[in-house]
Amino acid sequence: MITVSIVEDDPDIRESLALLINGTPGYACIGAYPNCEKGIKGILKDPPDVVLMDIGLPGMSGIEGIKILKEKMPELDILVLTIQSDDRVVFQALCAGACGYLVKDTPPARLLEAIRESYDGGAPMSTRIARMVVESFRVTPETSLTQRETEVLTHLCKGQSYKTIADELFISEETVRRHIKNIYRKLEVHSKSEAVAKAFKEKLVSL
Repeated sequence: MITVSIVEDDPDIRESLALLINGTPGYACIGAYPNCEKGIKGILKDPPDVVLMDIGLPGMSGIEGIKILKEKMPELDILVLTIQSDDRVVFQALCAGACGYLVKDTPPARLLEAIRESYDGGAPMSTRIARMVVESFRVTPETSLTQRETEVLTHLCKGQSYKTIADELFISEETVRRHIKNIYRKLEVHSKSEAVAKAFKEKLVSL
């Protein structure tokens, strides 16, 4: 059972998301909050597996909420679900600690799939967001990463889980984790989302 909490100020959208999640076998909505202030308090008290976070919220922004939650719960998976899709907001969210980024016209089936991908260690993005990211950055030849580390980072930026990366590269999950640990150290980051954001920002990968 994948547990989900929602932070969304629109009551109709919030209710629709909760109904979708609770109506799908294997998923359960354990919290639905209208703003970050209430969301943070509720999520810290009753942590879910995945948080669906809006960005444009009254009071504290979703990006600030992500930062606070990730500081207090580094392992928490936070999936952005918003109408905002400009590159500045996308990278602010990723740098804050979001594991993925979806726009609100995402079909219900894809949203549920993205929640599971987040739970499994992936970094799901809406097609238009992924395309925007790819088109905005080019690969740079200068990097301290080894060829294998760059390959692992590239797969990580595609939103793939550790298991999928291991299967794609014909290595063990433990080897993937070792490479990712080295990537974190070399890039001076502390999470998957920070590594992905830095990879795009510094043009370390070509998708």
